[in-house]
Amino acid sequence: MGQQRLKAVISGVAFILTALVPCSQAQAPSLQEQLAAQYKAVKMGSDTSGYSVVEAGTLLAIQKGGILAVPYTDQSVLTTKYEGGAVHSPSALLTKGIGFGMKRFGKEQSTHLFQVGDKVYPSKIDVNVASDKVSMLIIACDTCNKTDPPTYNKAQVVFQFPKGSLAKAGAGEVEDTIGQLLSVSDDAQQGDGDQGGQQQQQQSSQGQQGGHGQQQGNQQPEPQAEPQSIEKGMTTDQVEAAMGKPEKIVNLGLKKIYVYKDLKVTFLNGKVFDVQ
Repeated sequence: MGQQRLKAVISGVAFILTALVPCSQAQAPSLQEQLAAQYKAVKMGSDTSGYSVVEAGTLLAIQKGGILAVPYTDQSVLTTKYEGGAVHSPSALLTKGIGFGMKRFGKEQSTHLFQVGDKVYPSKIDVNVASDKVSMLIIACDTCNKTDPPTYNKAQVVFQFPKGSLAKAGAGEVEDTIGQLLSVSDDAQQGDGDQGGQQQQQQSSQGQQGGHGQQQGNQQPEPQAEPQSIEKGMTTDQVEAAMGKPEKIVNLGLKKIYVYKDLKVTFLNGKVFDVQ
């Protein structure tokens, strides 16, 4: 009887451990999930006047030339490859082939070469670990680029990593590579959906400036505040006390990222792990 009870206890412990293993693995977000959290996708909509941005995504700034795009309304999309720090534009033969196909339907192929500094939104991101590729579909922020009439040019960008490296790479390494070509923009302009709010902010700012101008003669300059510092091991409350509320919070379970205007603070188990 004693041996049977011991076997039953061992079987029960083994069952519990087996059940806990998948749970611990499920807590770790995949590279796809981490990149999707970092690069918020734009939402597009359409009505009788055409397509427009319904909800702006993460605003990105193009760092290198060579990305060839087509209007959003085109069924086709051109693919630009980024590998080893170099941009490989779509071949002229492929572009001509797409143009020839469109002529059969009575349409002309229109292409646009993005310039350095142009602003775009991510629309879709896909991670293919087996092929060591990260693909991102981007759409132009026409109000940011002052494109009129709007075309919302789109392009597919494939980031090719060395063989076998993507399976071992962390999200930060992949984001650094993407940032060489498409960096997160510091531009305060948030795109199509925010124009009205921006105009109100500008008017309010102008009014405040006028009031400040009247009071400057009677005010003494305030002493410069001590610079705030963030140290490894600080809690989220300590960081918020020093830096204020973040613009965005990316919650990845055990990992949490606070995004401020000019830096990112990564927490692990509630304490500062990395600052970028």
